[in-house]
Amino acid sequence: MTHDAAPELRIAASPGPFGYRRDDTALMLIDMQRDFLEPGGFGESLGNDVSLLARAVEPAARLLGWARAQGMLVVHTRESHLPNLSDCPPAKLLRGEPSRRIGDPGPMGRILIRGEPGNAIVEALAPVDGEIQLDKPGKGAFHATQLEQQLVQRNIRRLILGGVTTEVCVQTTMREANDRGYDCLLVEEATASYFPAFKRATLDMIVAQGGIVGWVAKLEDVLRA
Repeated sequence: MTHDAAPELRIAASPGPFGYRRDDTALMLIDMQRDFLEPGGFGESLGNDVSLLARAVEPAARLLGWARAQGMLVVHTRESHLPNLSDCPPAKLLRGEPSRRIGDPGPMGRILIRGEPGNAIVEALAPVDGEIQLDKPGKGAFHATQLEQQLVQRNIRRLILGGVTTEVCVQTTMREANDRGYDCLLVEEATASYFPAFKRATLDMIVAQGGIVGWVAKLEDVLRA
């Protein structure tokens, strides 16, 4: 028995419509983990107001529900490290002056360590069976992971993204994907930064020059698709 390919659908976006099919597109939610979004985690240890990131949770949950209803592949990433920190280079471990560093004990366990309570995805976006959960030691989701192999195995060529932070892990992943030939759409309300001006600048960079990195869409335009 043969099956026809899923129809091409369109999402109103900037700099122009974003085309996708349910069978070749995945939703990626980047690093929506407690260590970044809740008090007591790594984000707060850097002196940030984590409530600015929490604003993206409800829109991301609506986006996740939309993708699940269509039967799309969903990928959840977590920035995380091995307990012995062998995958965390000194250039990352010693950067800046946080009150707690990666691996230090905190209110939610050791910071950014796999398996610790703070490294879990927030409850509103918790993965379900059949969704990919990807632990990544770097900013981008393709670095030192099996992400590309998993996408190739599933014939995924297009990515719809949300997550945190917009200018760091989300943008890095989009640029990595762009270099590998993936079309990427970032959903504006489903991403956030500790610095709202950085989010705005990142959205502008993505769509500049005819979409040099990808597309940006409003959540409601995605849900209408």
